[in-house]
Amino acid sequence: MIRIVLALVLMAAFGRETTAANASAAPQVRELVTVSSEIVRIGDLVENAGPAADVPVFRAPDLGQTGAVQMARIVEALRPYDLAGLDTRGLNEVVVTRLSRAMTAEDINDRIARALSRQYGLGEAQNLAVVLDRDIRILHVEPTVGGDLVVSRMYVDPRTGRFDISFELPGSTLSRRGLRFTGTVTETAEAATLTRSLRIGEIIKASDVTTGRRPKSELRGDGIGADQAIGMAAKTTLRSGQALRIDDLIKPQIVQRNEAVTIYYEVPGIMLTVRGKATESGAMGDVVGVLNIQSNRTVQATVVGPGRVSIAAAGPLMASATAPAVTDQAPPTQ
Repeated sequence: MIRIVLALVLMAAFGRETTAANASAAPQVRELVTVSSEIVRIGDLVENAGPAADVPVFRAPDLGQTGAVQMARIVEALRPYDLAGLDTRGLNEVVVTRLSRAMTAEDINDRIARALSRQYGLGEAQNLAVVLDRDIRILHVEPTVGGDLVVSRMYVDPRTGRFDISFELPGSTLSRRGLRFTGTVTETAEAATLTRSLRIGEIIKASDVTTGRRPKSELRGDGIGADQAIGMAAKTTLRSGQALRIDDLIKPQIVQRNEAVTIYYEVPGIMLTVRGKATESGAMGDVVGVLNIQSNRTVQATVVGPGRVSIAAAGPLMASATAPAVTDQAPPTQ
């Protein structure tokens, strides 16, 4: 009797295991589906689809795109394939995503710059700024396709920088039409740019400049860095946002034309001073013309500070009735 009871228990347990195994092997609709081809097959939509797994039923979304398929459409499409016990899991739709390799606008611009580098008089790729006529967020290609875009046709107008370039991507279904780009390329250089407008003679402070890349045509030569510009003075009126060139700047003029100055004559152990008037402007260290008011003669003197110029005598000075008075005082500090 005990043996009969044990046999019945074992049979019941085996039956439950068989039922569970059959349930787990039953075809079941997936909620989220990813595909890498342009066709959605039954096996993509249904787990345990059996022999029908490779049967194509729907067209996949475009590369990198996601779409939803209503459950009613799926059931209708699967009806001829007799998927007994299909479990729809109470879903209303199935979401299908087609995988892709994404190429961003930055990737496209970089590839165009590399294609144009050292062509048509242009410089290195990292110095080329590419602006496309149409916005590109992401260009999707097949995930199985590797390699780089290959130039198939290229035209550039060196005068305007306008370009028309087409690429091919070996192994991809993308058409040449989708890989044709037009736009403008500009060669740039790093330069200091003004953050505010300056008047003639105004001295540049650190807060007045920032460094960035600007079209090389604006510079009409090599631009200068912010460190070089700070402490220099505006040679002409300069506007905010203007890229600075060496020719735009001069050393600060600390002696102005027609300004009253003190002339210092120096020889070892002796310093003489006399009043004068500058006949031209000058920066520290510049040699400028100065009128000696006492002798009414114009001499060349070196600017040594605001309102001060110096003349170093070539030889000993001889005292005379017209010689300027000797002063024991040291020259005023700068």
